[in-house]
Order: sequence, then structure tokens, then C-alpha cells
Amino acid sequence: MLVEILVCFSIVLLLYQRWVKRDIYKLGAQLNSGVRTFPFIGHSYLFFGDNHARMNGFQTLGRDAISKENGLTSMWHGNHLFTMIADAEAAEFVLKTCLEKDDIMKLSTLFVGNGSIFAPVSIWRPRRKILVPCFGTRNLKTFMSIFVKQSAILVNRIGKMAGTGPLSAWKYYTAYTMDAIAESTLGYQMGAQNDTRHPFLKAVEDGLARNAERVCQPWLHSDLVYTNLPIYPKLVAYKDFMWDFLIKAKREEIKENDEIQKANEERTSSTFMESLITISGGDGGYTDVEIIEELMVIMVAGNDTSAVGSSFVSLMLSRYPDVQEKVYEELQEVFGDSDRAATFEDLPRLKYLDAVIRETLRLYPPVPVITRKIVEEVTLRIKIVPGSGIIVNIWALHRNPRYWGCDAEQFRPERFLDAPPTHPAAFMPFSHGPRNCVGYQYAMTSMKTVVSSLLRRYKLLPATAPNEKGTHRPIRLKFDLMMKDDDDFQIQIEARS
Repeated sequence: MLVEILVCFSIVLLLYQRWVKRDIYKLGAQLNSGVRTFPFIGHSYLFFGDNHARMNGFQTLGRDAISKENGLTSMWHGNHLFTMIADAEAAEFVLKTCLEKDDIMKLSTLFVGNGSIFAPVSIWRPRRKILVPCFGTRNLKTFMSIFVKQSAILVNRIGKMAGTGPLSAWKYYTAYTMDAIAESTLGYQMGAQNDTRHPFLKAVEDGLARNAERVCQPWLHSDLVYTNLPIYPKLVAYKDFMWDFLIKAKREEIKENDEIQKANEERTSSTFMESLITISGGDGGYTDVEIIEELMVIMVAGNDTSAVGSSFVSLMLSRYPDVQEKVYEELQEVFGDSDRAATFEDLPRLKYLDAVIRETLRLYPPVPVITRKIVEEVTLRIKIVPGSGIIVNIWALHRNPRYWGCDAEQFRPERFLDAPPTHPAAFMPFSHGPRNCVGYQYAMTSMKTVVSSLLRRYKLLPATAPNEKGTHRPIRLKFDLMMKDDDDFQIQIEARS
């Protein structure tokens, strides 16, 4: 009897839901996903399992969107409908007109707070105006010396592993970017490169992985459920540790600046935090909480974006020795056999390296998907109704043959030298539109500096030999809000003669 009641209740609930959301279900039918859905869970079954399975789910749905003439498909995440986009024209329209992040991204605020990357428009808009000048050319030139110094540490550390077999490029790059960001952001010497098990690195990596689990699994969205799970106190502990760490680093920098001023010493540089405080209005500007929230975004998202990008670049160069040789020849043209440090003015001359980085980011964008909330009806050949969401599948958009040709799946850096992308939104590794990543130039400068520093002294080799056909095993991807190599970016290095 109880079973019959539950079945009847489920049927009534399903019918009621379909009536209330009839416009959304109509949209779902129009989008006509070629990937099977199930009642109640929709496409969520694709995200069962580990982070590799979750990325595979986004790839499956992304390929379905590519196969459609309009580049659109549906993704039912539980009973919430997303229109998934793999079309540049549709993506550009949405990212310029729909500025609210989908409600699903609010789940990440438990870990990073209301930083501008996830914040609602009411918080994001005024903070964006403050953040943009902080990443201006003047500050980037100042940060260049930090990138050079921290790159030298990475080269020396990784050089000790030359000829010893496979190693994790990620282990070295994530420590490098964390040290560079801590120094340029806070003026704080974190020393992560000398301690790759630094607790801040662990908190970032584990925290992002736990966030990805929650975002991808609708049954974990409810605060009532999630706050009673064993993972909840761990995630809160990670956040509390990171906030306390940043507050302590902030106080140490303030103390250091006071001591420098008392000694009448001139400072030749300013940190991101100093710029943030100054541009926001000094003591009457950002509150301590707002400052820490933005620092969290830079330390977490900024670190992972640069580290992931550099790691994928090294992985691709190890697999394509002809491309690596062209990069090295370019470095020889700029630097010769000298061991002088790179300057800010050197970087624009590294045009082929720039193309290699961009081609790598095309095939392996660190942020593979971004979301938007539909507040008012928009038309993308079909009407997208309020109450639904948008997912721009950057991984799929970057592989759409309509924009990248029949060799869209191939690694060919020359495509960025031969001609620009056929649509301004066809290439968006740092998002697109008003809410694009404000620190993309910072990330590109950091990646060019560290990769060029490494290649001047070492060759990058694949971790394993190619098969009899001369090809390597496909890269296994995973999703933990960022997209990474599930095998930890394994490469080998060899000293240049």
C-alpha cells in the first residue's frame, strides 16, 4: 500500500512540475537533445562517478551541441534546464546580454565568498570598475620581475629532475603560480615552490574538487542536505584556513610597509592589494571582507588558470617536438645564447610561443564551461525562457568545425598566425563579453615568462613513448571547476646541450 501511495505521489508531482514549467519543457523539446534523459535526474547520470566522468559528461553534451545546425542542445540537470551552446554567435549574444551567473554557481560562494567571479550583477558591476585598473599595463610591468624571479626558482627545481624519468608538470607550475600570485597580490613570500605540500595549495585543490562534486550532483544542492554531510565541515575548514591565511598575510604586508616608511626607504613597486585599496577609495573604500573576497578569487581562480594553462602547454610541447623546436628557435632569435632574464618588452616578440599558448588554450581551456541565468526571454533562433539557464560549452565551441575547419581537433599553432578566428567569440579561453576574466593579460604574461624560461634550458619530452603509429594516448580530462589532465600532466625533461 505504501509503495502504491509513493508511486501515485511521484506521478502527481511530476505532472504538476510539467504544468508549472510547461514553457521550459517546451523549450527542452525544441532543443531536442540527442543524449538520452531520464525522469527526475535528466542528464545528471552523466556526472555520476569521479571528476573524469564529469568532464566526459560535458564533452558528450558538447559534441551533441556541435552536431546541431544551430549549435544548441539541452542539458537537464535534475529538473533544471540549461541550453548548452557551442555556437560563437549565440554565445556572444548571451554573454553580452545575460550578465547574471546561474543560481547553480551560488554553491561556490561557500568556498570563495562573493568574489566578482561568482557574484550577482549588483556586486560584480561596481567591483569590476575597481578591478580593471589594477591589471593595467603599469602594474603588469611591475609584476614582470616577480614572474622572472619565481620562474628561475621553478627552472632550478625542475632541473634537478632532468633525466630521472616522468614527473608532474602540474606540481611545479601550481607552486610557481601560487608564489607569483601571493607576491604580486600581497607582497607575501609564500614559499610554495620549496614546499609543494603547502597547506594553502592543498586547500585550493581539494576545495575546488569538492565544489565540482556539489555543482555536478543535484542531490547535493540543498543546503539542508549538504550541511549534514561529512564533507561540509571540511570545506568550511578549508575556507576558514584560507581566509585566515590571507588576513595574516595582509597584516604582515601592512606592518612591513610601515617599517619601510619609518626607515624612509622608497618602494619601487605596489601589490595588487595596495592598488585595490587605493583605487577603491582608501580607508573609505572596500571593506576588509570585500578585499579578502577579491583576493580569494585571484588566489584560487588566478592560480589554477595560469597553472593549468602552463601545464597543458608543456604537455603539448612534449608531444609535438617539431613545434617545440620552432619555439626554441624563436627564443634563440630573441635571447641568443645569453642567460639574461626576460623583460616585459621581450614578450610581444615571442609570436610563435603566443600562438602555441593560444592553440593549447583552444583545445584545453582551463575553464571549460560557464553559466548564465535567463532573467528575461531571449531569442537564439528559438526563444529561451526565464527560469532556465545557459551553459556556454567553451570546450565544444573551441572544437566546432564551423569556426575552426575540418582539422578543429588537431593541434596546429599556425592557425593563430595565418588568420584570426572567424568570429570574435569563437576563441574565449578567458570568457567573453562584459564579464570576461579581468586578469587574462596577467595570466598570459605569467605563462609566457615561465614557459620561455624553462624551454631556454630544457627540452620537454613525453612521459611515455608513442605507439607504433607514432601517436600518444589521448589526454584524460577531469573537471573540478577547472579542466585538468587526470594523469597530472606527466612529462620528462632533458638538459639542452
